[in-house]
Amino acid sequence: MVPTTSLLLLLGLALLAPGLSADQCDLTGNWTNDLGSNMTIGKLSSNGEFAGTYITAVTTTKKEIKASPMVGTQHSNTQPTFGFTVNWNFTDSTTVFTGQCFVDEHGKEILKTMWLLRSHADSIDDNWKATRVGINTFTRRAEVME
Repeated sequence: MVPTTSLLLLLGLALLAPGLSADQCDLTGNWTNDLGSNMTIGKLSSNGEFAGTYITAVTTTKKEIKASPMVGTQHSNTQPTFGFTVNWNFTDSTTVFTGQCFVDEHGKEILKTMWLLRSHADSIDDNWKATRVGINTFTRRAEVME
């Protein structure tokens, strides 16, 4: 009787285990936010550092939008917190993002972020209007088949 009980217990745990474990959220890849901006995050280093590019869909400048470099770090748990900085190539501004990668009930990865954008101020008197704050939600960008 004991071997049968042990076997049933192991079988039950094996069937339940997938529902108990959280899916791993992976930042590496291509992402689009709710405003249509795109970013690509490269492979994570062993200590959680990453680099990539960001192309914004929105700007207040009349200059041509260009892909801009980004660097960041993340923690290595299943739904990691992270942060990254974008050094805009086409304007004298820098944006820092912080957020968390979530996996929803359907296995879809979602990045919830908050950002601060610092624009160049011509004088200390203009400092008050040089920083903006906002939020964005990113989802994986569909891969284009060639």
